[in-house]
Amino acid sequence: MSSEPAGSRASSTSPASSASSASFMSPAPRALPGRSPVSVALSLARSGRVPGPRFPAGPQTTPWPGPALPVPGPLDRLLRRSLAGGRLRPAASAGALHPVNAHLLLGAGTGLPPGRYAYQPVTHRLHPRGAVDGNVPPGALAVLTVTARRTVSQYGHRGWPLLLLDTGHAAAALVLAGAPAWCPDADGALLAAAAGLPSGRCGEHALAAVRLTPGPEDALAWWAARPPGAPPPPDAHPAPPVLRDAWDVLDALTAPARGRAVPAARGRGGAPYPDAVWRAPGAAVPPEAGTGPNGAEAGPDGAEAVAARRSAQPPFPGVPDETRLAAVARAAAAAAAAAHPPRGRATGAPAGATAGATATTAGPALAWDLVRADAPGAPRRAEDLARRAAGQAWLTRTGALLLAHGCPDDAGPAHVRHAHLTAGYAVGAAQATAARLGLASRPVGSWQHGPGGPAHLVHALALGTATEGNSPR
Repeated sequence: MSSEPAGSRASSTSPASSASSASFMSPAPRALPGRSPVSVALSLARSGRVPGPRFPAGPQTTPWPGPALPVPGPLDRLLRRSLAGGRLRPAASAGALHPVNAHLLLGAGTGLPPGRYAYQPVTHRLHPRGAVDGNVPPGALAVLTVTARRTVSQYGHRGWPLLLLDTGHAAAALVLAGAPAWCPDADGALLAAAAGLPSGRCGEHALAAVRLTPGPEDALAWWAARPPGAPPPPDAHPAPPVLRDAWDVLDALTAPARGRAVPAARGRGGAPYPDAVWRAPGAAVPPEAGTGPNGAEAGPDGAEAVAARRSAQPPFPGVPDETRLAAVARAAAAAAAAAHPPRGRATGAPAGATAGATATTAGPALAWDLVRADAPGAPRRAEDLARRAAGQAWLTRTGALLLAHGCPDDAGPAHVRHAHLTAGYAVGAAQATAARLGLASRPVGSWQHGPGGPAHLVHALALGTATEGNSPR
């Protein structure tokens, strides 16, 4: 993640990124009868197959036409401290490719005429995509979409899990900057319709929503019933097969779960949408993060910590003290717990859904392990973990690793989506805590199968104390 090579291509990012690294890991999976396309794709992303040739990533941001408006006062600070910037931004991103886009749905009292707006992070401006009429609900929402080309162009078949992790990081940055709630599991059709995107493929996939200011619970459904807004400009480049495969996976991940009860809310075409289940933030820089080593005051507050967040340039081999490591681990666990569906609610299901639906959608919660480099007789050798992280040898010179795991290859699509979005969200919260505590850190997003460490790694945060000459980026 960030300006890494975390999430790297095994062919080009480190001395360990070689054929020997690929042979160390599991072979590419075969498409067997009974296996879902998502299961095959996840197995492939975690296999030893080296990504193919790179192809054009397209523009750094979507080139929306029309006027560029200043961000209104109520949202200026929030967006500036969470999403704004060029290659280096508050939210971490694999390869600093930043595939996540924010479509703002602005109601009355937000400082601009009610309507849909595309946020341009490099210029920190809003591009109008269409005004709306009627009894517009108050408040502001953001629908987070991804332009898969930006990431898949570099990471190939390993790219689509990174899109989910990046979206989780973006949501965490918004929440840490002051957003009051987010939703990681609304149906993709609901999110796309609310954002005003055209039906069918348009180069963007909607993955999550964030409530930027307080507002009604059913605001997404209201926006989804409005006519679509201006579409994104067409992609000028051809789509290679690996990109089309990633689109297919994203479509499957955001499709409605089978067997859901049907609520009354309907979108533009009359199709019913399950209610969005909004989550309280859960991501926050904890109070104890305000104190550094020996009781000294540590870094800025939560919003400032995420705004100043940068992934440290390795190595950072020093092992942080137990107090600071525990604070980082608690921040990740709290954020992940808050993202899980409320007891008795399935992800994206209506309020009347049964508790049993949760087991087939969100799946079990992620597990978290903290691996210290100085642990005597630790069974998880750093060399093995480095090979599993697409051959990133620098992981052998980090003080600790916070590992998120627990999403098997045969998990259902909703479980895969939720686990990866939650992992990105929680690691984003953990990295902000690490920044405030003065620790060097770097998210690690691409994990393959192999010996050493938990079986089904999803995400990680490398931690340590920086050595002389290191500088964050």
